[in-house]
Amino acid sequence: MAKTKNKKRAASPRKRAPGGAAKKPAGRPAKKAPPPPPPPIVPIDQELLHLARGAAGTVKRMVIGGLVLFILATLAAVLWSLRPVPTYASDDVTAGSPFDVAFKVENDNPWLPINNLRVYCVLAQVRALPIEPQIVEAANLQLGGTLAGGLEPGAAGRFTCPLRGTLGQADRDDAGIAQRAEIYFRSRYDLPLIGSVRLTENSAHYILNTRLIPPRWTLKPKD
Repeated sequence: MAKTKNKKRAASPRKRAPGGAAKKPAGRPAKKAPPPPPPPIVPIDQELLHLARGAAGTVKRMVIGGLVLFILATLAAVLWSLRPVPTYASDDVTAGSPFDVAFKVENDNPWLPINNLRVYCVLAQVRALPIEPQIVEAANLQLGGTLAGGLEPGAAGRFTCPLRGTLGQADRDDAGIAQRAEIYFRSRYDLPLIGSVRLTENSAHYILNTRLIPPRWTLKPKD
C-alpha cells in the first residue's frame, strides 16, 4: 500500500512555469502609498506678518551696511584732511631775474612729517606768449630740521626754481615776461604712516606782484 502511494507521488510532478522556473503562487497586490496630506492652510495675516518680518530684516541689514560705509568714508575723509600739505612763499626779488629767486617751503602740519619730499616748479603760462607749460625740478633744495629728505612738523626749507632756462633766449631778459607769468609748485612725498604710497600735491598759482616793494611772487587772486 505504501509503494502505491509513493508511485502516485512520483507520477504527479509539480507543474513548472515555462522556462523551467517553478510557478509562484499568486500573492496579494501591493498596497499603494497613501497620498501626502495637503499642506496646512496658513492664514493670510500670518503670511503677511512673515513677509513683513523678512522685509524688515533686509532693511535692517541695508541700514547697518550703509552706516558702516558712512563711518568708514567719514573716517577716511577726516584722515585725508589731516594729511600734511606743503605751503610755499616767495623771497623778495631784489636783484636778477624774478625766475631765479628763492622760495620757502614749510610743513604747517603740527603732527605729521613730510617724508621723501621732492619739489617741482611749473611755469603754467605766460600771457600773450605761446609757450607750453614747463616743469623743472627745484634746485638747491635745503630742508630744515633733523628729518633727512623731509620736513618735520613745523619745519621749513628753501629752494630755487630754474625756470629762466625754460624760456627762449630772447625772452630770458624781458622783465615783462615774469609779470605776465603764472607759476605753481608740485610736491611729491610719502603718505604718512604708509610709506609705499606717494602723494602728489599741486599748489595754487602764483603771480609776480610788482605792487610790493620789493616785488615777490604771491598767490593769484581768485576770479
